[in-house]
Amino acid sequence: MAHETTTWRAPAKLNLFLHVVGRRPDGYHLIQSVMQRIDLCDTITITPTDDGRISRTRDVAGVAEADDLAIRAARLLQSSANTRRGAAIGVEKVIPMGGGLGGGSSDAATVLVALDRLWGLHWPRERLMELGLALGADVPFFVGGSDAFVEGIGERITPIALSPACFVVVHPGIAVPTAAIFGDPELTRDTEVIKISDFSEVATGGHSSAHPHASPHCRRAASEGFGRFANDLEAVAARRFEPVGEALRWLADDHAAGSGRPGAAGPARMSGSGACLFRPFVDRESAESCLRALPSAWTGWVVESFEPRTLDVRSDV
Repeated sequence: MAHETTTWRAPAKLNLFLHVVGRRPDGYHLIQSVMQRIDLCDTITITPTDDGRISRTRDVAGVAEADDLAIRAARLLQSSANTRRGAAIGVEKVIPMGGGLGGGSSDAATVLVALDRLWGLHWPRERLMELGLALGADVPFFVGGSDAFVEGIGERITPIALSPACFVVVHPGIAVPTAAIFGDPELTRDTEVIKISDFSEVATGGHSSAHPHASPHCRRAASEGFGRFANDLEAVAARRFEPVGEALRWLADDHAAGSGRPGAAGPARMSGSGACLFRPFVDRESAESCLRALPSAWTGWVVESFEPRTLDVRSDV
């Protein structure tokens, strides 16, 4: 049993908004965001070993093993825990790289949580989150195992309850380098700091209105309220990367393809630093109607909020 292969899901995330509220002397940007996990998932297989080796069982296109966040996470945990246990790790990628959906960070977080259990370390979740920050700003969020209000450089995480939701996610076929967006001189870096309660009032209405029986007035009010919260990186990415701007305009167009956007429950937004865009819909049928009109040059998904059996990243075995 100690060497049994287990399978784990690593969910993507959406930034329902992302505000850049300052910059530290060391150059790191300070942000505020609400991140919601979605059921677009990478699949990770892990087989514990006793030989101390951390190995990759399948290649990830364009990513060397030394740069693979899943492998780096395993080696960091192994070193930090001073354990002689090892693991063979395979990642089946579905979440697009360079898409702003946090796929690499989610893979790393899933490996940390999984190996903590499989190696019998039983570290507190907070200790794993602190370790994960060394791998990337989004890793602590995924280790935390719940939707959250995220602040600082990604290390200040407050779990937040978000009602089930349905989205169309569009990938315009390019990867956007995060450093290029945060380094742009025209990036807004002084957005006013908000409180969790400022967003919660809108989110409660907005996501509860995703229920198919919500009134049109309720859906409209939620959509207008959600419009107060933006992604400060969006304008820069749309300007610098034309496919991002094109996909954003298409998703936001309520009359695209002559069919309208029936059931849209909020504005189109970019997630993270791009390139993926998303828009909430009141139900899956409305989202699938939008997706059918998607231009063939792009890839899209209808996704729902990630609802595991527990708040932990979980094994499917």
